[in-house]
Amino acid sequence: MSTSRLRKRDATTAVGPVRRLAPAVVVAIVLVAAWQVYVAVSGIRPQVLPSPGRVLAQGWAHRDDIAVHAWATLQVTLIGFAVSLVVAWALAVLVDFSPWLRRAFVPLFVVSQTLPIIAIAPLMIIWFGFGLLPKVLVIALATFFPMAIGLIEGFASADREAGALLRSMGASKWQQFRYVRLPSGLPRFFTALRIGVTYAVVGAVFAEYVGASSGLGIYMSVQKNSFRTDLVLAAVLVTAVISVALYLCTFAIERVVAPWIQPPGREDRRG
Repeated sequence: MSTSRLRKRDATTAVGPVRRLAPAVVVAIVLVAAWQVYVAVSGIRPQVLPSPGRVLAQGWAHRDDIAVHAWATLQVTLIGFAVSLVVAWALAVLVDFSPWLRRAFVPLFVVSQTLPIIAIAPLMIIWFGFGLLPKVLVIALATFFPMAIGLIEGFASADREAGALLRSMGASKWQQFRYVRLPSGLPRFFTALRIGVTYAVVGAVFAEYVGASSGLGIYMSVQKNSFRTDLVLAAVLVTAVISVALYLCTFAIERVVAPWIQPPGREDRRG
């Protein structure tokens, strides 16, 4: 391949994500501008709806307090999500090796997703206090299902002919899993991982909102009671930034762990 073609392909690769993000950026700018204009024209009180400029200004003015609470939320999120991830992988692998466990556990996984977090979180606080454990359990409950089901369905979608070929060559069940079912399950897993990591942040904030000594959830609750809507929205913005950052991190992890996975929306260009 010539140097000019290599440069052209690299430029296309670099421009691709920008083009995909451009519509979302434009819509976000329009919405923020409309919000700013509405607040300026209507004369609505800042306690009810502050302008985007006020939210940013007050958030920056209180950045030290917000940073402390954001760090607490991030720590809880990562710990809870890590626990959920380990349990999801362990149970998904067990279910893949045992049809009986599949019939026993999958319905329970579905039932776990029907439990209302808004009702379970206060009970976790009552049962386990205001420490780390109840928040970790709430995050695990909110994120476990998509990752476990993503893994189970991904393992089940493996090429049966490839598995039969390995069996004919005398491969063990573990070797069949390692070389066929595990690579087949990773694409669905990373899709579920991106869903789960955003749920993890929401679960952490909600658990803190119910009861905690630090974190963005308790910070929002305190500022709401003080009628500081601008600081509540500033904390919401920080929560969104954390969620997006963790979401993007999953793509970097995917490139390292499973570089063969084709990114969504990218066509294979040859020549």
